[in-house]
Amino acid sequence: MKSILIKQCFLFLFFIFSNLTPCQTSISDEELIGKGQPHFFGKDHKLRKEAHNAFLKMKAEALKEGIKIGFVSSYRSFSHQKRIWERKFNRNKSSGLTDEENIKKIIEYSTIPGTSRHHWGTDIDIIDLNVKQPKRLLQANNYHGNGSFCKLKNWMDKNAKRFGFYLVYTNNANRKGFKYEPWHYSYKPLSGLYLKKYNSITISKLLQNEQLSGNKSFTKTFIEAYINEHILDINPELL
Repeated sequence: MKSILIKQCFLFLFFIFSNLTPCQTSISDEELIGKGQPHFFGKDHKLRKEAHNAFLKMKAEALKEGIKIGFVSSYRSFSHQKRIWERKFNRNKSSGLTDEENIKKIIEYSTIPGTSRHHWGTDIDIIDLNVKQPKRLLQANNYHGNGSFCKLKNWMDKNAKRFGFYLVYTNNANRKGFKYEPWHYSYKPLSGLYLKKYNSITISKLLQNEQLSGNKSFTKTFIEAYINEHILDINPELL
């Protein structure tokens, strides 16, 4: 009888682990920097399967309160992030900014290509589609006071963690790096694992090898500060 129970337990564990999807167990270095070819889920967004399923549950619950969660951004590839970088760099350069000033301005809100959490398919920028849309969507004032998305923000503050989603860039006055983003949430069960693996990548080599505008300013000192302030100085619950 005992041997039968042991065999049944073994078969059960084998079934569980053999049916884990690749996104649950591993992610390649290429995928971590937005250059892989992962399989995503969603019609109006691109997320890993586990994050997608959790989002659908959260969206359904929010809708019961009259909140229709919509996406501004989810997965972004390296090439997509590079287009954002180059557009902002060229625009700032035309205003007379030096390369150092230019980069400093860009990384107030936008990441250097290859270093974005949006490369992982675990992070989302969200709005409420059931309200009148402001001219500029992703602005902090839209999520507070009388802002269009304050109801969404209040609901997320109370409920997001139940579904595994956590705010990434908080309004903690002592936090450095990217400015406060009340719209940016991350699916912790996956992104927490991905961040740990991402920390094993030699980011300095990645940035030096890419043909990015301003990359001559990516000195050792700059990269060390960028990692500590922009990649790691986030909501401590996501570390």
